[in-house]
Amino acid sequence: MKTKEYDIASYLSSEEEMQMYLNEIMEDGELSLILSALGDIARARNMSQLSREVGMSREGLYHALSGRGNPTFSAMMKITKALGLKLHFTGA
Repeated sequence: MKTKEYDIASYLSSEEEMQMYLNEIMEDGELSLILSALGDIARARNMSQLSREVGMSREGLYHALSGRGNPTFSAMMKITKALGLKLHFTGA
């Protein structure tokens, strides 16, 4: 039996799917999962184009959104804006 690594990015084909995926991950609130999900969305879109828009190298962007990175808030704002996403805060 030959298996293939599962890559969620190849299944995120619409804006709605990307938003639903990220919203589901946001429910958990785990920063590493949120960063990783943003990385999945970035790969589904176009990491090279995103790196140009954000002003980071592709490698730096991959690391920041790997789940092991620690991007600044400023970088996160640039990344989410370039991905066409907005951050919203609500009370608990």
